[in-house]
Amino acid sequence: MALLAVGALSSAASGFEGVIPASLSTAAQARFIPSGGAAAMPAGFVSFCIRFTDQCLTSDTESISLDAPTWKALSQVNDSVNNAISPETDLKHYGRAEYWNIPTDGLGDCEDYALTKRKELADAGYPISALRIAIVVTPQSERHAVLTVATDRGDFVLDNLNDEVQGWNATGYRWIERQDPYHAMQWVSINDTPVLMASSTSLDSQPTGQVGQ
Repeated sequence: MALLAVGALSSAASGFEGVIPASLSTAAQARFIPSGGAAAMPAGFVSFCIRFTDQCLTSDTESISLDAPTWKALSQVNDSVNNAISPETDLKHYGRAEYWNIPTDGLGDCEDYALTKRKELADAGYPISALRIAIVVTPQSERHAVLTVATDRGDFVLDNLNDEVQGWNATGYRWIERQDPYHAMQWVSINDTPVLMASSTSLDSQPTGQVGQ
């Protein structure tokens, strides 16, 4: 697995373990999202890639080395984008049920938050293949999109419903699918539980972004 260290400080030299919450630092190396087979690509993503071709590329680096500067960058981007965008449904915003976008008017739904965070981190030099949009189901049984960041310490989540960066299996979500790091226009299922795999098909037609509006 290729790794990219963004920032000069190593975790040991920077006191990294004191930077992130103890609940994550003690077990982060075991927190990797288990990918399954090919999954259906969200329709909104197809349209997005036609309009934002530079955001639908792959790189040779599929994960990053998580040090203190990187953790700070993830936390700052998550918090700043959450505060910069006000929740708005696609139907009200664009007059259509599903429209993935990087908004310029300060309005958006869950996938717009995730795509904006992904762009900001990519612009800062982080490899886009390590920054993967994922589809989940919330405890309220609503379909939702988040940004996941693949690191050497596990997979972490930047979420418009939470200003704190979390390990993926600390969110309380049921995980459905996320972008394939090796193929720009493909998605993979997530081997979380058998019910997830069954749920993925039934949820394919439902728009994301219905949470946190």
